[in-house]
Amino acid sequence: MSRTNFDQLLQAGCHFGHLKRKWNPAMAPYIFMERNGIHIIDLNKTVAKIDEAAEALKGIAKSGKKILFVATKRQAKDIIAEKAQSVNMPYVNERWAGGTLTNFPTIRKAVKKMTNIDKLMADGTFANLSKRELLQISRQRAKLEKNLGSIADLTRLPAALFVVDVMKEHIAVKEANRLGIPVFAMVDTNSDPKNIDYVIPANDDAKDSIEVVLDAVCGAIAEGLEERKAEKADEKAAAEQKEEAAEAKPRRARKAEAAPAQEEQAPAAE
Repeated sequence: MSRTNFDQLLQAGCHFGHLKRKWNPAMAPYIFMERNGIHIIDLNKTVAKIDEAAEALKGIAKSGKKILFVATKRQAKDIIAEKAQSVNMPYVNERWAGGTLTNFPTIRKAVKKMTNIDKLMADGTFANLSKRELLQISRQRAKLEKNLGSIADLTRLPAALFVVDVMKEHIAVKEANRLGIPVFAMVDTNSDPKNIDYVIPANDDAKDSIEVVLDAVCGAIAEGLEERKAEKADEKAAAEQKEEAAEAKPRRARKAEAAPAQEEQAPAAE
């Protein structure tokens, strides 16, 4: 069963590409036609590509790895934050700090700095500071949070990147390519799909279009997480059963040893 359908995508405006003069010829396989100087995306291909990407993302989530969502354009910021949070995945929706992936240890240092500020604020260490010093520290903390966003929770590099608008987020895509991290992305008719591992041809400017695609992929991620949870519960139950069986075995063996001894002690019938 498909995670989306033609009508759903049509209603959300996923088929609207860019002006013909702005197109990238590499997107030709995903273009259905041209209408009034605007390229129209082949939604049958979009349906198939969403399914392909969703299954791969489901597998990543099921394996317990993280997917980093990236969208800093105005119309995608809130949607990406909401959808990523719903499946407990990290996201960047303010500004992509160069080196977020390729210079990950530096990012971890910044996270540590933010955590330390929080700790010192909580234990009262800053109580004796002047208002001016406190204001400076608070500003520094706010700036760190804005730049880091929810990647503060990332303890290791993500297993995949999901991007809305590959042209705007070209630095993030470049870093992921360099590290061999697979890139999933909504790709419009003006973009180059060459460095994208899972291309979802769709309008990356309209809120409804972004939302319908993210609903489908995040639904798949949620399924992967649920399956992981169920598998872990089954493994736990199996381990407990094994443990019980191992404990019961010596008890049965002791009973078996005790039985002949009892027979010997029984008085012989006259």
